[in-house]
Amino acid sequence: MAVSRLTQTTLQNGFEKFNRIWDERSAVGSMEAISAITLSAAQASVDFNNIPGTYSHLQVRYLSRSTLANDSTTMMRINSDKGNNYGTHMLYGSGSTAGSQGQGSIPFIELPRTAYGATGSNIFGGGIVDILDYSNTNKYKTIRVFGGCDENGSGGVALVSGLWISTSAITAVHFFPTGGSPNIHQSSSYTLYGIK
Repeated sequence: MAVSRLTQTTLQNGFEKFNRIWDERSAVGSMEAISAITLSAAQASVDFNNIPGTYSHLQVRYLSRSTLANDSTTMMRINSDKGNNYGTHMLYGSGSTAGSQGQGSIPFIELPRTAYGATGSNIFGGGIVDILDYSNTNKYKTIRVFGGCDENGSGGVALVSGLWISTSAITAVHFFPTGGSPNIHQSSSYTLYGIK
């Protein structure tokens, strides 16, 4: 019996029902890395600028840690917009408790809590940020985030839905931690992907 090499097209044709991802338009395997940043030293922010408008959606995957000793959250801004043009809803859980919160008219999108000094050394929080229809100039922009981190044995996860109240195309995304002037820890990594 001869076995021939399988290609993506062969697999998709054989499993037609599953050859599209969540938006029912983008084909499996159509994600491309646009930019990857791994910090060699602590920084105040991680910035993706001059994002091309040639994709349907964007995704950012991150492993991050704050230099703060205590509780820290990462925030996200779009196109350097510092106005109260964002809103979020969050569902979160720690294994023993669960909760929700919502905020409107705020100057950022709050991501799930990330690792910090008290969570123990060499622990990083992780997450996936989906930015939908980022170049569409006829609608506000929707952001979806899933992430969390271990907190030295406790930890938690969160699901965030966010809104940027602007019809402008997204050309830049900025991540920064809360709490005065903390830095994003050395070895934190952020990768921006385009989804066709």
